[in-house]
Amino acid sequence: MKQAKGGYLVKKYNFTILIEKDEDGGYIATVPELKGCHTQGDTIAEIMANVDEAIKLCLEVHVKDGIQVFNPNFIEAKQFELVI
Repeated sequence: MKQAKGGYLVKKYNFTILIEKDEDGGYIATVPELKGCHTQGDTIAEIMANVDEAIKLCLEVHVKDGIQVFNPNFIEAKQFELVI
């Protein structure tokens, strides 16, 4: 954590977001680092705003209620290229 302007402590997080198209043409996003952190939206812009809100809510539950929201089983997302 570092101290920001005004004396507030801030912590920077980087999360992986998996986005898939759903059956109705909308989008579903999952944050694998956070247990149960999913959201949906009709556009990519909407899904990104919803992901921001979902992550903040998960972290709020973690801080205020002491609930472990971080997924210890998630290692990383990788891209894999295969040429055949």
